[in-house]
Amino acid sequence: MIQRIQTVYLLIVAGLLITAMCMPIGYFIDTMGEHPFKALGLEINDAFQSTWGLFGILMLSTIVAVATIFLYKNRMLQIRMTIFNSLLLVGYYIAALAFYFALKNDANMFQVGWALCLPLISIILNILAVRAIGRDEVMVKAADRLR
Repeated sequence: MIQRIQTVYLLIVAGLLITAMCMPIGYFIDTMGEHPFKALGLEINDAFQSTWGLFGILMLSTIVAVATIFLYKNRMLQIRMTIFNSLLLVGYYIAALAFYFALKNDANMFQVGWALCLPLISIILNILAVRAIGRDEVMVKAADRLR
């Protein structure tokens, strides 16, 4: 299980998503200073704006990535789960954009944080994992033909 390259890809995906949950997506900058926009929320002027939906999507995506590792005996389900994980991460970007427009006003600017690219890297690693799982499936079918 651990010797397969897709397991390494999926473990890296889980690590990147946990990092994305903890790091700020960006910063809202106004006259009062810099306010970090994290997956759990944004605190501006002692008022907390909850964005728990972003955290929930990242948490669900992390759980799916870890669970997919243990589905190595059912490769087609593993491919489906990895594609579902990528779709969840696309939904994360849509939700982040919706929260950005909901929280943005004329008085503040937004500066993007480096943690915003981590789900995109996870999507790329998911694609690489799907390709590796598909290659394994072809090799197993070829081995069955030889028997």
